[in-house]
Amino acid sequence: MNYCLYEQSQTEDIIGLFTHTFSDSEGEEEGKLIGDLVAELINTTDGNDLYIFVATENDSVVGSILLTRLSFESAREIFLLAPVAVQTDYQGKGIGQELIKVGLQTIKQQGAELAFTYGDPAFYAKVGFRQVTEEQFKAPMSLTYPHGWLAQSLTEQELTPITGSSACVPEFNKQALW
Repeated sequence: MNYCLYEQSQTEDIIGLFTHTFSDSEGEEEGKLIGDLVAELINTTDGNDLYIFVATENDSVVGSILLTRLSFESAREIFLLAPVAVQTDYQGKGIGQELIKVGLQTIKQQGAELAFTYGDPAFYAKVGFRQVTEEQFKAPMSLTYPHGWLAQSLTEQELTPITGSSACVPEFNKQALW
């Protein structure tokens, strides 16, 4: 398995991966929503605000993660890990966890201090995320499942609350995603 930053030639494969994976697990409507989100992120997000990583086997994309800038009123370097997808028949083999580790290590080397995600606490705890509250770190939109708001420090510093509001890249400004 090869883990690396994506190449533009993999764009359609990545969009298809997210569409099919989320359709398999959450239904066709959710698959379309996430596939469209990924297409929009790839096509419209400023390159300084987006990192895309892929897991490939025999030149085929089997997993992918996206990291987008998340801004708080402080000037810290913070990213949102979302979405994450591993091809259905490759799940359970640690591919998603390894992709996340590679992605977080890369943004850490670029100066990122914190990473957030919104998902299954049991899965993301395996790669260092822990549950936080909106009182500690305000999410950009109202959370449907507040227990899924997770964060981790990418430095030696402990997680400490950040006051004030947060903002995500424009493509995530849709309540249906939160």
